[in-house]
Amino acid sequence: MSRRASLPGAAELFRTTSAVPEPEAPVRHPGVGAIAEPAPEPPARAARPGRRMRAVGDRSPTGRERHEEKITVYCSPEELLALESARLTLRGEHGLAVDRGRIVREAVAVVLADLEAKGDSSILVRRLRQS
Repeated sequence: MSRRASLPGAAELFRTTSAVPEPEAPVRHPGVGAIAEPAPEPPARAARPGRRMRAVGDRSPTGRERHEEKITVYCSPEELLALESARLTLRGEHGLAVDRGRIVREAVAVVLADLEAKGDSSILVRRLRQS
């Protein structure tokens, strides 16, 4: 018995998998009389409707949607571990499969709503004054 693995041949690895054969493109070698063709233009994107700005009181979490803006937040290893632990707790104990970004957006929405409602006595103001 051979100890050598049996692998498929090149013809099997590179065989065509589509049912409709693709037309063969002519082979062109740049610099040897080939005519350069301009690249096709990408399809025009549909114009997006104007973005709706949310009112200050409309701070509900955004959930799963495409986000246009991005910020980078640096955190300690302990904070990242706590965030991941919260994600796993939400999944395991509460049946909520959410990512860390969703948790952060929810937390920001809660803190900003508290700031708007309580102002100077909000948890955000109190914690920032402590540090």
